Amino acid sequence: MADRKPRTLISVQERLRDQVAHALRAGLISGELRPGVVYSAPALAADFGVSATPVREAMLDLAREGLVEAVRNKGFRVTELSERDLDEYTEIRALIEVPTVGRVARTATPEQLEALRPEAQAIVVAAREHDLIGYLEADRQFHLDLLGLAGNARLVETVGDLRKRSRLYGLNRLDQRGELVTSAEEHLELLDLMIAGRADEAEECMARHLGHIRSLWASGAEHAVEERPALRLGAR
Repeated sequence: MADRKPRTLISVQERLRDQVAHALRAGLISGELRPGVVYSAPALAADFGVSATPVREAMLDLAREGLVEAVRNKGFRVTELSERDLDEYTEIRALIEVPTVGRVARTATPEQLEALRPEAQAIVVAAREHDLIGYLEADRQFHLDLLGLAGNARLVETVGDLRKRSRLYGLNRLDQRGELVTSAEEHLELLDLMIAGRADEAEECMARHLGHIRSLWASGAEHAVEERPALRLGAR
């Protein structure tokens, strides 16, 4: 009985850290947390209405993903992405994902590919409903599950890491302009080509999709929000 309380406390602390990390990621995606700016854990904790401890823990999680970097005695700086960074991440993803999509289109069964349709549809639904966190989560799940059909876990892990490092700034602006829905619908086009066994066209679609995303991400970075973040737990 004596060990139950500490376990409960740890569980509560972990959930709070996860909630804060989720809210911070939302701030990065929306542009509320701006690249190059240093944010202190106590100041963010005041915004969230929590202690500084779960904020520091959440920030350390983001630091391990390359999204922020610790600044001694000051807090955490949001990692800046240059145009060259975006170009290089996109190039690496294209080198990996385009031929892998072609290989999967030639080797996966129609049933395996069709099983991914709910995920592709979820991307479109999230885009239409302006659910930005939901959009990125559904997009991540679809792409990694699709690549997973190639049977190479390290490949999936590598692309997952690249996706974390090349996150969007100003995604809300893209959503407001209606450009997000167009990108979302490309996932269904890709899936249909693969199910039809049109591997070469699927590769072309994947290359076009990554190029489209690259241009959207650059546009989002240019139009990042300038106001001080108004963060809150549970934001979606």
